[in-house]
Amino acid sequence: MSDEEWYDVVVVGAGVAGALIAKAVSDAKLTALVLEAGPERATSFDGYQRHVRHFYAAAAKNAESAWPPDPHAPQPDTADIRQGSGYFIQRGPDRYGSSYTRARGGSTLHWLGVSLRMLPEDFGIRTRYGVGRDWPIGYDELEPYYRKAEVAMGVSADVADQRYHGLTFGEGYDYPMRRLPLSYSDTKLAEAIAGLTVDVGAGPVPVTVRSYPAARNSTPRPGYRPIGTIDKRPEGGEVEMFVGERCAGNTSCTPICPIQAKYNAGRTLTQADDTYLRLIPQAVVSHIDIDSESGQVSGLTYLRYDDSGFTIHRVRGGAYVLAAHAVENAKLMLLSGLGGQHVGRNLMDHPALYAWGLAPEPIGAFRGPLSTAGIEELRAGAFRSQHAAFRFDVGNDGWRATTGAPDTTVAAAIRQQGLYGPRLRESLAAALSRQVRLSLAVEQLPDPANQVTIDPSQRDPLGIPRPAISYQIDDYTKAGMAAATQVAQAIFQRAGIADCTDHASGTWFPTVTWGDQVFAYHGMGHFAGTHAMGSGPHDSVVDSYQRSWEHRNLYLVGSGSMPTMGTSNPTLTLAALAIRTAEQLIASMSRG
Repeated sequence: MSDEEWYDVVVVGAGVAGALIAKAVSDAKLTALVLEAGPERATSFDGYQRHVRHFYAAAAKNAESAWPPDPHAPQPDTADIRQGSGYFIQRGPDRYGSSYTRARGGSTLHWLGVSLRMLPEDFGIRTRYGVGRDWPIGYDELEPYYRKAEVAMGVSADVADQRYHGLTFGEGYDYPMRRLPLSYSDTKLAEAIAGLTVDVGAGPVPVTVRSYPAARNSTPRPGYRPIGTIDKRPEGGEVEMFVGERCAGNTSCTPICPIQAKYNAGRTLTQADDTYLRLIPQAVVSHIDIDSESGQVSGLTYLRYDDSGFTIHRVRGGAYVLAAHAVENAKLMLLSGLGGQHVGRNLMDHPALYAWGLAPEPIGAFRGPLSTAGIEELRAGAFRSQHAAFRFDVGNDGWRATTGAPDTTVAAAIRQQGLYGPRLRESLAAALSRQVRLSLAVEQLPDPANQVTIDPSQRDPLGIPRPAISYQIDDYTKAGMAAATQVAQAIFQRAGIADCTDHASGTWFPTVTWGDQVFAYHGMGHFAGTHAMGSGPHDSVVDSYQRSWEHRNLYLVGSGSMPTMGTSNPTLTLAALAIRTAEQLIASMSRG
């Protein structure tokens, strides 16, 4: 074991939560060390471009296709779900369908950039609707940190579009950049369903298409300067490139923006002061050491690897922050015998369905970012006492995700219809330009039986036990799936879209049944709940500042701290929580 080093704060994980906290600590002129399990390949312009080329060459354009793992730090891959193989040990009864990335930048390397705030009612769903759990803090307390997170990540939206379901904003505030323009497809669908209402719960609910906040660069508001591509050179210099300062409408936001107009956590790390911040890639933390007298964390043991093997190191600090991901945080706590009965439990996601069809006229499919608008009206309502809430993404990518188009559309025209030459071109022009896709993301409540454990009998190349996932989608969420499906069908009918949804002939996804209905679902990558915050150690792992109840110099941050997540993509909320935690952590260290 090598000599120990000491830092004010030691952070495990270089994703968005770890990056924001490390930057805040270094801004306060406190020393910070970030230990990242994965590689650091995308800091230079050339390094990032190699990932873009990897994506272009991949046969399957899934979320992981641009970001292959290092074998020493394996990660889940959605391509493994059907066979039940891969990094996750799937315990069932249902399959967990999401993945994450272990690398500098974390899963923001492959995310879509959707930056929705949670709704005020999401924080008190137990009190209000008798289901799920309440948060120990409310929307009003987190609202200032939402604003800070939106600035830190560079979110594009207009407040005027986002005042719904009780969402409030600070006086005079608007997002740092104007909303991304709606796509032609969005505007055509919005026109087609104008005035539509659907029956969900007690009464008719109006349905509209609206833009959503996204961490992709657009037109900046006064005083804000977008950050695009930064080329970090081997000699230590950094050069801003004249690309990525505006979204150019590439349809590959997931898994990679080819011009770096989309935020990733590596951008935050690049802005940090290297005088106070050190990052060690390819460093897998394997154990948290506890002082038996004080109960405080006394150090971390980590394995530093390269192609020749690994060496064992230990580091000490004043405070420790686990920001490795909801699953990896829980895994590390379990490996260290910490956290009590609640660690790893209440794993959640947003199980999502697809609906797809053909519009009556060309709507410009395969143009613009992957998605620019959603349908948000069913995120809230009294029906949540009976079934899950849900929201829709309106896709701009045709049937790419649902059937593998455009490749499969071309293959079907040639092989099944025998088309070629001008007739083939005419057929493809007519079909591809009319393809419509909706993604129906459904709320999931915390369930202690849905959990992350470790299996010592199955280890990764460094000898660390792999995570095992026990997971089931309950009736509350299935009923939400049924309601969401009915709303999608009503939208298609009103818009004159021929419903082509047929999971048997589309891309394979796992299924669940609800009565006589079969739902093919996919994960949204929205892990949450494995070290949830609460009112005390009797019901939770951390307090509202994400501080361990048992070890007061230990923080577990990220979406694992969220007791529930409603229907919003969790990244913006976990970023707001991380900024709030950083302020509390720095203040506590300043007080000594």
